[in-house]
Amino acid sequence: MTISSELVRIARLRTRFARPSACVPVAIGDDAAVLSLLGAGAGKLVWTVDVQVDRTHFRANWVSWEDIGWRSFMAAASDLAAMGAEPVAALSSLVLAPSIDDEILDALTRGQAAAADAIGAPIVGGNLSRGTETSITTTLIGRAERPILRSGARAGDGLWLAGAIGLAGAGLALVEEHMEDPRMQDDDTAACLQAWRRPVARIAEGRVLAGLASAAIDISDGLARDAGHLAEASGVRIVLDVAALIAAGGEALVAGSAVTGCDPVELALYGGEDYALLAASSEEVPGFLQIGRIEAHTQGPRVLLTTARGTVPVESRGYDHFEQ
Repeated sequence: MTISSELVRIARLRTRFARPSACVPVAIGDDAAVLSLLGAGAGKLVWTVDVQVDRTHFRANWVSWEDIGWRSFMAAASDLAAMGAEPVAALSSLVLAPSIDDEILDALTRGQAAAADAIGAPIVGGNLSRGTETSITTTLIGRAERPILRSGARAGDGLWLAGAIGLAGAGLALVEEHMEDPRMQDDDTAACLQAWRRPVARIAEGRVLAGLASAAIDISDGLARDAGHLAEASGVRIVLDVAALIAAGGEALVAGSAVTGCDPVELALYGGEDYALLAASSEEVPGFLQIGRIEAHTQGPRVLLTTARGTVPVESRGYDHFEQ
């Protein structure tokens, strides 16, 4: 196992991440990066940060270090997508446990670099240190003319979704308990694993929302909880359609449910880490599926689900770092 000095490792990271561009005249390697955002069409800066911690967000025996690097970056990038922002650049802060050798670091940063290239946001700097547990902090900077907030949904808007839901939750369940099932080789089941290991921030779909959406949010903690966040911020009620939720998950959701024994509706509502985009709009949104509607709210639950047996409240639960 090789563990290089800090200076050697920083040099390796500079080689991995250096991507100068018109927006990034000075990238990783100086005291700070330099971004050029002045001029016509620069819009507003949109900043976000996300932290992934070993044994809280990932386990290295369930997923490769390259996938961990990819997932950590895309989790942060999804916040930009929800705001309708165009990515510009990123910062990465790595706290590495003593067990992280150079080979693991190379794999981790390959995943980060691949994700950064995929959305066009070069990693322009950050920090590197040693700690008792590994954590990956990703800060992303984007720009948007009019960032989309959670607080603008209006009664009468449709509720629109881009991306499959429930697949990442099914993928996690497969990794935890069902890796020996022969159905793991099926294409639809493999799609669930891919959704969890390699989520994709829907930057292009977020840009489509600009000028159309009255409000938007990304699905990270589960549809039920994140829909509740949007409804609360906008002072409205959301009514979901169960058939549309199953359609949004597609055949992969049905297959993942069959292998894991999980109810597909439960996965769609509470699975989390899908990084799909949920938006309110009075107009049809190209590339999005309508999964419900926005209503006025006076009292009672913020999120409801319409089924063949009637309309029922949706329990507000999902991933929470501090719930026991």
